[in-house]
Amino acid sequence: MNAPPVDKVLVSILGRALKSITDEMSISMEKTTRSPILCEAKDFVTGLYDAEGRMLEQTENLPILSFSLSPVCRHIAEHFRGEIYPGDVFFHNDVFSFGNQNNDVAAFKPIFHGEKLIAWSATKGHQADIGGAVRGGYNPGATEVWQEALRIPAVKVYERGKLRRDVWDLIFANIRLPIVEEDMRAEIGACTVGERRLLELVERIGLERFETHKQALFEAARKMMTAEIRAIPDGVYQGEAKVYFDGRTPGSVYTIRVTITVDGERIVFDYSETDPQTNGFVNGTYTSSASATVLTFLQMVNPGIPHNDGMVEPLEIIIPEGTILNAAYPAATTFGNHLCPPNADAIIRALAPVIPERVTAGWNPLLCSLTSGLDPEKNDSYVDIFFMGLKGGSGATCECDGYDHIGMIDASGGILDQDYEMFEQSTPHLLLQHELLCDSAGAGKHRGGLGVVSRVRLGGEGTELVTFGDGDVEPAFGLFGGGDGTLNSIELHYPDGKVYKTTSKDIVRTVPAGTLYVQVAGGGGGYGDPHQRPAELVREEVRNEVISLEAAREIYGVVLDEQTLEICEAETRRLRGGE
Repeated sequence: MNAPPVDKVLVSILGRALKSITDEMSISMEKTTRSPILCEAKDFVTGLYDAEGRMLEQTENLPILSFSLSPVCRHIAEHFRGEIYPGDVFFHNDVFSFGNQNNDVAAFKPIFHGEKLIAWSATKGHQADIGGAVRGGYNPGATEVWQEALRIPAVKVYERGKLRRDVWDLIFANIRLPIVEEDMRAEIGACTVGERRLLELVERIGLERFETHKQALFEAARKMMTAEIRAIPDGVYQGEAKVYFDGRTPGSVYTIRVTITVDGERIVFDYSETDPQTNGFVNGTYTSSASATVLTFLQMVNPGIPHNDGMVEPLEIIIPEGTILNAAYPAATTFGNHLCPPNADAIIRALAPVIPERVTAGWNPLLCSLTSGLDPEKNDSYVDIFFMGLKGGSGATCECDGYDHIGMIDASGGILDQDYEMFEQSTPHLLLQHELLCDSAGAGKHRGGLGVVSRVRLGGEGTELVTFGDGDVEPAFGLFGGGDGTLNSIELHYPDGKVYKTTSKDIVRTVPAGTLYVQVAGGGGGYGDPHQRPAELVREEVRNEVISLEAAREIYGVVLDEQTLEICEAETRRLRGGE
């Protein structure tokens, strides 16, 4: 029997319909989860995949999760072949079977049309706790996976629509917070939304037409991606970036090295020369590192390319096992998602000379803090990642400034990434200051995005503080004459006057109530010569306290009257070389 002819209009409609479904799944997650990292920061991804696990479409709230579901879906489809039934639900987080991070737990639901498996719906979200030695899942002292988390290889929690109570209880007996159980039910609910909507779509257009036009959609995305790759000059390009402090050895430094080969319609990212894995907390998994590679490259290509299997088919990513980006079993790897910034830096440095109009300057590396303990007013335990202060600014481009304080890089991002009142409702802490930081952005014809300063009065006796991230040694880099951003830092000002500056991978076991927490998240790198930035724009940014009078003069070459802020034309021309 011949396949139905391809209708190009239907291909476009199908692509948009699939995107609409994953968007609805995402809304379901946002409205039904309870942990702030899910319902506010939206640290999750929702997606649809075909019967073999190939990506049909995704809604990518947090980029590092964007390409983490398809490899696991393929694994489940193969591992459980012949044992997959309508009504099944699988959980998975295992980093040694294509998971990206222990806390990122996925739910998968097979979609059947009659007796035929035709697709999967899936969600993956960062859970507030996942067992292990440290509440919240981040353990900078870990040297092996068992010190970090409960491993969940692919396992059925529902079979033929019936809850497997023994499996469910086994999992959640090893997780501290009841909220995780509730949030995983929300993940299952989002998968059910995806299942219903996809089946409605298939009923409307017919299964044969769905399959034929699915393949056409893959091919359309592949052609769009290969067109983008062809626009890059053929050649071999190299870049590298540093990773500072592995959590165990002060002063330790590791190098990510990427060789990018562009050959016609193919592009290869080869990390074979990257340094070996550490014996501590700072390692990545293949899935987290490959996701970082894909999302970085997507910043350099047409944003209208549909996110399906055809889009990634022309990309080859080589990350040998045993490197810091693909640590071998049983290494600790929870930090792996946070190796995305230096991975991105290496790619940008490699490609900037040949596609300068497509790259950004360096983004400020993420530095997180996680507090946990007992809220005395509620007599209940809590875990909180301080989203508001963790990221800083993005890098500038050849056409525009970087984003100011990008937050979690999602739809709720920026300076309001975490609702102030919700933060104080869900923790015993009091927010005192959260504002953009003057002079934190790298200077340039286009400046980097501003960083942010935050001050919090910690409440609750015996608060445990964990820090994890980077950016306290090397700031975001500038490009083509642009200046660097500023460094990250976290300080604890204790009630007795003592000040402790945390490392970037730290555990402070007991922080007394009343301690002042002070965090600076640096700005992004600038792009181009700062003397080419319009003097009028510099003046306006001085008025708005984005740039100081001193920086305007010393860095941008713009001299302003201290009282009126009028431009001193003659002095400005002299500093700018007679412009």
